[in-house]
Amino acid sequence: MNKITKEILIEDLVDKIPKSVDYLMNKGIVCIRCGEPVWGTLESTAKEKGMEDEDIQNIVDKLNILLAK
Repeated sequence: MNKITKEILIEDLVDKIPKSVDYLMNKGIVCIRCGEPVWGTLESTAKEKGMEDEDIQNIVDKLNILLAK
């Protein structure tokens, strides 16, 4: 995987970047550790949490930084 996009499935994102779990939780996107089901794309999940396109792009940018590490 070369780049994270807003279309990535949450399951795939967590598989590729395990460190993303804490980051996503801090953003209020998914409570993976407490057993909330994880379905859908990063974009759809973020929008369910009330995030706007700009917020989602900021998250994608940060995740790509994590991916590069």
